Amino acid sequence: MTRRWIEILVKRVESWVVTDEFWQRVEPLIPARSAADKIYMRKPGAGRPPKPARLVFEAIVYVLRTGCQWKALPKERFGSASAIHKRFLEWEAAGFFEALWKAGLAEYDQMQGIAWRWQSVDGAMMKAPLAQEAVGPNPTDRGKKRQQAPPAGGRPWRPVVARRDRGQRP
Repeated sequence: MTRRWIEILVKRVESWVVTDEFWQRVEPLIPARSAADKIYMRKPGAGRPPKPARLVFEAIVYVLRTGCQWKALPKERFGSASAIHKRFLEWEAAGFFEALWKAGLAEYDQMQGIAWRWQSVDGAMMKAPLAQEAVGPNPTDRGKKRQQAPPAGGRPWRPVVARRDRGQRP
C-alpha cells in the first residue's frame, strides 16, 4: 500500500461520528435546556448529570445512519437509549432539526447554489380510491370482533349442547 492510502484509511471515520468541524456548525443551533418549567421532588441539581449534547447528537446521527431502533443503540458507547430518545424529542419540539436543515440548505446554497426555480415536490396524501377492492381487507383487522356472515347453508353455527341453568351440574 502506498502512504497515501494508509493516510486515507487512518483518517476514515465512521459515518455517524461527528467531526470537530461539523460540531462547530451544529453546536450553536442546539437548544438550551431549561429547568424552570420542571418541578423537582429533590433538591435542584441532584441526580445524574445530563448527557453531553455532542454525545446525544452523535447517537441521533448513529440511529439515522444505521437505521437501528432506539433501544439498539450501543450502550457502551452512548449510554441509556431512553435518555438519548428523550433529548431527541426535546430537540424536535424546540425546532432544532428544522433549524439544522435550514442552516444546511443555506450553506449548500452559498457553496454550490440551489436552482430554486427548478425544484418541485410531488406526492399524494389520500387513499387510493379503488384500493380496497384491489387489495382486500386490512390484515391487521383480523382480531376485531365484527358481524360475521352466516355459512353457506344459511343457518348460523350453534353449539349442540342444550341450555342449562347455572345452578345445575353437568
